[in-house]
Parts: sequence; structure tokens; C-alpha cells
Amino acid sequence: MRLPLIKGLIRRRLLVNYRVDAEVMGRYLPPPFRPKLHRGYAVAGICLIRLEQIRPGWLPPFCGIASENAAHRIAVVWDGPSGETREGVFIPRRDTGSWLNHFAGGRVFPGEHHLADFDVSDDGSRISLGIRARDGGMALQLRAHESDSLPESSCFESLAESSAFFEPGCIGYSVTRDCCRLDGVRLQTESWQVRPLEVEHVGSTFFADDSAFPAGSVCFDHALIMRDTRHQWHGEPDMFTEGVATSEPIASQPQSPV
Repeated sequence: MRLPLIKGLIRRRLLVNYRVDAEVMGRYLPPPFRPKLHRGYAVAGICLIRLEQIRPGWLPPFCGIASENAAHRIAVVWDGPSGETREGVFIPRRDTGSWLNHFAGGRVFPGEHHLADFDVSDDGSRISLGIRARDGGMALQLRAHESDSLPESSCFESLAESSAFFEPGCIGYSVTRDCCRLDGVRLQTESWQVRPLEVEHVGSTFFADDSAFPAGSVCFDHALIMRDTRHQWHGEPDMFTEGVATSEPIASQPQSPV
């Protein structure tokens, strides 16, 4: 049985974004998803999120738990049952530092989570973050600080343009151990306000995997940060598809270097 509503506080949320060759991304995605494009590029990345006060909707905040989490995500569109175009994110992998999230994900609430070790330093402006998955499937390092503008190399011309691209992507479908089923979840925030994050260093074994992303097909674009946002998680109906890789560890995916 899954809880219909989870409440909490997003203490810190980083969206570390990559631009990807649209044809390469299209081959990676399972049906019915198609890449959501911006100036001809697909957009993928990692959501690095610290959650606090996470609890069932009927409990008070002091009963909640806190955790560090990571979700690899790809901006997608697909056709709804009436032929309308819908948008959200496809999530090939979720990781967490919380044993409770690992156990409950996919059981009590949507989204199966791999266990990972998180090393995080955040003084309110500068952030250093390292993650290493215990199953050997993912590693990431990031050093960054808050900024006032996006990199000149970004395919987004402004913060407003980037914010408008990501805000509608509130529905996520996550890979599960079942090769043909995706867990659905919808994020509802009380407000949506992001700021640029200047990245000094980022290394991701997920995007360094040239069996999925051949050399030259993927490049870091920009990053955003959101802080202190009340939110709710709502379950969405599962989606059934064909040819989806399961959430079991991928032994061939390297962990280093990052």
C-alpha cells in the first residue's frame, strides 16, 4: 500500500543540467518518451536534493525525517491518452543516503532508491558534494557557489528562460526492478524560485558512460539552486512500457574517474 500524499521541506535542491545530442537522447529513452528540446538540444541532468520534515500528509513537521538524495533525470514529452502532449522527466536512477527511503521507495511511496554515501558541505553559498553508490553504479563530485547569471556557454539565454523550461516538469517516471513498469510521482511546490549556481567542478560517471553517451554527445550546460521550499509528493498512475532497463545495478558502468 502506498501513501497518497507526502509532505516536507526542500532545504536545498540543485539542478545540474547537461545538453545532449537529441538523436542520442532519443535512442536512450524508452517509448512513449521523446526528448524535450531546447534550441535543438535534449536536456538531462542530476537533481541533488536535501529533504527535511518528510512525513505522511496527516503528521506534523516534527515527525518527519531528513535525507540527501540524487535523481538522474531527462526532460521528456509524451502523448497523453487523449492525444495531448504532456511533459515531465524520465528518471533512470535514484540514489539516497537514507535506509528508510531505500526500504520504502517503491513500496510505501513511488520511486525505488539505491543506497549511496553522501559527503556534503554547504555554508549557504558554497557547496561541495560527493556521492558514491554502494552498488557501484554511480559516483558524482560537485563544487559550486551561488551566482547571479548563467554561464555564457549555456544554451539558455537567461535565468528566466531556464526556469520556464524546468518548472512544468513536475511529473517524474522512475525505472523500477520491473522491466516494463515505471513509478509515477508528481512534485507540487508552494513556490518556484531558482537561482544560478556557478559550477567550479562537476564529474558524473553516469554522463561519462560512453556506451550510452558517445564522446561529444553530452556537455555540462548550467546549474540552478532552490532553497527552503515547502512541497508535497503525490503518486501518479504507473506507466507501462517496453524495453526499459531495470533499476538493478549496472555492473559495466564505471565509478571512476569523476
